[in-house]
Amino acid sequence: MPTEWDRVRALDARAVRLSTGLVRHSTVADLGRPTPCAGWDLVDLLAHMTAQHRGFAAAARGQGGDLAVWAATPSADPVADHEAAADDVLAAFAAVPDGDRSFALPEFGTGSGFPAARAVGFHFLDYVVHGWDVAAALGVPYTADPDLLEAALPVALAVPAASTAFATALPAPEHAGPLARILTRLGRTPRAQD
Repeated sequence: MPTEWDRVRALDARAVRLSTGLVRHSTVADLGRPTPCAGWDLVDLLAHMTAQHRGFAAAARGQGGDLAVWAATPSADPVADHEAAADDVLAAFAAVPDGDRSFALPEFGTGSGFPAARAVGFHFLDYVVHGWDVAAALGVPYTADPDLLEAALPVALAVPAASTAFATALPAPEHAGPLARILTRLGRTPRAQD
């Protein structure tokens, strides 16, 4: 019988694959496109996503406390580097035997350790949202399954309205669906089709 740890890893893997599929549709000409992340174009977002994958993979292997593994670096091929990092983080999460293992996540403060299930939940939410960021930058639909969004919504709502990890929360439109509620909670303005 699947455990909560199995469930959160499976959700995260789906979000990562969705975002990676969207990234694959980008071309060199797209890398300068603006994203919903203030001040970032697509190449900046890909560098951030790649660094986050590498940092979380290191955390899964017990090496997340090393700030160097979280650093975004320039890349000659940001799409390929992102895909390699995505594969690596999924493999690293798959190798963690249970959701209680501590992950060091220095972005949340020095000495911050989180149970694996919670840490992977953070990663899951990040890739639901960054997948949307990529889709918005490329001007393509974001096609997350409803159950993926329903699972991400409580994680998003648990993020403090003035979190340093995301932009300041915005008010959700009246009758907003799960995606729009997630996006506004994390400081993004949904597109008309969201």
